[in-house]
Amino acid sequence: MSDEATLADGPMNASAASEELLESRHSVKAALEAVLMVVDEPVAEEQLALVVGLPTSTVRELLHELAREYDGYTRGGGTVPVRGFELRQLAGGWRVYSRAAYAEIVSAFVVDGQTARLTQAALETLAVIAYRQPVSRARVSAIRGVNVDSVVRTLAQRGLIEEVGTDPVSGAFLYRTTAYFLERLGMGSVDELPQIAPHLPGLENLQDFDDSHF
Repeated sequence: MSDEATLADGPMNASAASEELLESRHSVKAALEAVLMVVDEPVAEEQLALVVGLPTSTVRELLHELAREYDGYTRGGGTVPVRGFELRQLAGGWRVYSRAAYAEIVSAFVVDGQTARLTQAALETLAVIAYRQPVSRARVSAIRGVNVDSVVRTLAQRGLIEEVGTDPVSGAFLYRTTAYFLERLGMGSVDELPQIAPHLPGLENLQDFDDSHF
């Protein structure tokens, strides 16, 4: 049946078409939820659009709608109970996370030590790379005052940093943080990292360091 015939059939068929469209909308949102529940890293809108066979703009609208529903709002302006999880957009994609308000309960459930924690040396090295990226191991070693080769390998194995080409002068490998790093911090980009220079006297000229000094 053509669209013209459907419109000409009167209010009853128009209402049925509206219900069918709504049902389809719910079905697509359910499909998106099913995918989001199994991903272990943020998934891009374009990838989700490809899976459900819809334009990216439509999928983006539905994702924002899902996020609002989880936060307790409906399309009609009403409210529903807030869910224990939320849909976040970060690190170039979307993923479902447990709601921060229930962090203590979730932490109590998770067995302490189940996930290996980074050492202090690894955290310090990661911080230098995050703020100075792209940066070479030599520069990180100079800033920290110790050799960081093994620590850098550990961070790369954990998926927190990655190689991003070489320095045009020294030929040293350069490193930067990954999308997984942003995901673990709940950030959309490294621009959201807090400014620490004002709290660490002596770092005002950190940008003047380069590998030729080491």
